[in-house]
Amino acid sequence: MSFRTATKRTLALLLCSATATPFAAHAQQQAPGEDEPDLSQEATTGEQPEARGSIANIGNIIVTGTKTQNPEDVQDVPLAVTAFNADTLEAFKVRDVQGLTFQAPNVSLDQIGTSRGQANFSIRGLGINSSIPSIDPTVGVFVDGVYLGINGGVVFDLFDLESVEILRGPQGVLFGRNVTGGAVLINTGDPTEFLTGKFRAAVDGPLVDGGRGGANYTASGVISGPLIEDVLLFKVGAYYNNDEGYFRNLFDGSNHGAAETYILRGALEARVGDLTVTGKVDYFDSDGDGPSAQNRGIFERDSFDFAIDNPGSYTNETINVSVTAEWEIGPGTLTNVFGYRDYDATTDADIDATSLFLFHSNTETAQDQISNEIRYAVSTDRFDLTVGGFYFDQRLEYTEVRDIPVATPLTFFGGGAQDHEVLGLFANGQFYLTDALSVIGGIRWSQETKDADITFIRPRPECSVVDGTCPTTGTNPFIPTEPNGFSDRVRFRNVSPKVGLQYEWNNSQVYAHWTRGFRSGGYNFRITDIPVFLRAVEATGDFFFDEERVDSYEIGGKFETVDGAFTLNVAGYLTDISDLQREVNLADPGAGVVQNVLNTADATILGFEAEARMRLTDSFIVTANIGIIDDDYDEVFFDISSDGVVDENDLNLRLPRVPEVTWGMGFIHELFLGENEILTRVNYQFRDEFAFTDNNFGFIQSSDNLEANITWVTPLEGFSLSVYGRNLFDEVQAGGDTQVPFGGPLSNGVNLPFDNAPAAGTFSPLSRGRNIGIEALFEF
Repeated sequence: MSFRTATKRTLALLLCSATATPFAAHAQQQAPGEDEPDLSQEATTGEQPEARGSIANIGNIIVTGTKTQNPEDVQDVPLAVTAFNADTLEAFKVRDVQGLTFQAPNVSLDQIGTSRGQANFSIRGLGINSSIPSIDPTVGVFVDGVYLGINGGVVFDLFDLESVEILRGPQGVLFGRNVTGGAVLINTGDPTEFLTGKFRAAVDGPLVDGGRGGANYTASGVISGPLIEDVLLFKVGAYYNNDEGYFRNLFDGSNHGAAETYILRGALEARVGDLTVTGKVDYFDSDGDGPSAQNRGIFERDSFDFAIDNPGSYTNETINVSVTAEWEIGPGTLTNVFGYRDYDATTDADIDATSLFLFHSNTETAQDQISNEIRYAVSTDRFDLTVGGFYFDQRLEYTEVRDIPVATPLTFFGGGAQDHEVLGLFANGQFYLTDALSVIGGIRWSQETKDADITFIRPRPECSVVDGTCPTTGTNPFIPTEPNGFSDRVRFRNVSPKVGLQYEWNNSQVYAHWTRGFRSGGYNFRITDIPVFLRAVEATGDFFFDEERVDSYEIGGKFETVDGAFTLNVAGYLTDISDLQREVNLADPGAGVVQNVLNTADATILGFEAEARMRLTDSFIVTANIGIIDDDYDEVFFDISSDGVVDENDLNLRLPRVPEVTWGMGFIHELFLGENEILTRVNYQFRDEFAFTDNNFGFIQSSDNLEANITWVTPLEGFSLSVYGRNLFDEVQAGGDTQVPFGGPLSNGVNLPFDNAPAAGTFSPLSRGRNIGIEALFEF
């Protein structure tokens, strides 16, 4: 361990810096004699009228992820959940989903970096390393109950949040496919019964000697209240962000990473008898520079230095609509959630990440989706039961253009289009055998159909999949020995079951369950290596890659003292993965980078995680968490080591996206000074290094992440000022580490590990380093 690393960790421990999990436990138990939990404003926000100050509002966390008739306290559910209510998110100054990356064990909510906003989430070692829109995630993201069909446009600015729930482990019964790692539930604020408002302004930046970039300005406002008392409620909000660019491009000395973002939001809630209908619409528009990519064959990977001749760009325009209807019928509640999303994005990136024109690429993505879930939930003293159905339909189109003048003066064009339909039926229940012992059971049937038209990304006459001009039949006029592409259709049907037990006593519980989940098979929109692809088709008879199956065995416990001052949540799990689905990235002088999507192996992940919170005084809370993962390949079907054979070298590799250890500590403290209040929060989280590419040549280095903020709650009612800092150790992190055949002036080849080939190049989009900011908030 270096002196620098040791010093940072020692400082972090002295500061008791830490994770956010602590507040994901409830502060008070249900009062004696109550049959139902209190779901009033006080319960759902954790407010305790007899308590004073902000910490009192960071207590109860009510979660909706179990889809029971009544939302449940996070400590009561037999599931590994880290949840954050509005007050917790405010205390942590969370402004995007990525801000929760260092708040829980075994959770990485990074963005891929190739294009801004592209999710690259991993939970419990199950994640992806792809920006191909046809590659389905292992971690599903749901906004107001609506599933987001692709990873694009997920990691962007957030405001006006009611809660965020991170469900760890497969969630296939209640949420369907593509949640084998877990699910992230983002719930925006509902209209309020009384007139309220919240207005925020902030500015932050790198604050580095010598300068690294420009300032980042943010302003937002939300007003909510009744239009017709107790009948019709409204909410309107707006958000604006102007980021001048965090980084400095050494090619020309300019700021890089600039972006401008607008969000408009509206919501209406109508109450008619036992029926409540809530409609929400978001309009999102953002544009700015392309990725700030470092080539690690040229620059040190522990620096923020990079030089690119193409600043690149991105544009993103999204409309999200959700309509949720809840109707009290008979003994239960009928809920219908309708969703619509229209997403359009473009990117332009310097993939060689050098000051020369070696490999530039741009893309265009168009997606629209509709979905509808209807479910009926009943809760009694003896059982909770939820049954329902789900429909999802998506049209996805993707065009990719590559310019690689060192390989060919011709431009690459291609991509893919896909119609995607999902049907699902599910039932989930918990049945109490005694007052303490209950049986958990669930099952989901799914049918998924994909119709795809693929155009190989090869040198060809100019065309656009989005515009419908790229061919899928015939032969390539520039390369007559190659086909243009293909059209194909595949249908998957499967069943996802879950069985388990829960035993409860006093304020504690233990649970155990087995569940099975599936990750979608499908088509690769980014086929450049035609021989490898055609050999795979010949071997399997299929144009598609198969689905991935995950069996998870988990045992856990949640323990709390009678006064709620101390909570401890632990879980151990074994994840058995069959037909592991991977995008294998290989540097290639002709195509720049080759991405083959294959079912490469069977593997096993064994893990443990724990989260604890202790309220030392009424104004001081300390937290801690730890996650440990061990991963092994059981059988390998493909040469993932890139040495030309399938042997022990493949079995000995680490699975990508699996940090062996994550841990953190932290505190939040409240100080009263007459009519003033000072709220201090410090948070530290360590994440071990992990492989990014399957051959382990690309990796993301370990990180010691320290965050802190101090808020002054002024005597002026509703007005507060904050100073905050993120990544205070100025740690270098990247959204990827993909090798390219362009490195230093004497780059000595491709697909060689860094220890053997220091000049080997990479495409490594940098994440922000140290960021210091101030914020003013007024609410009424």
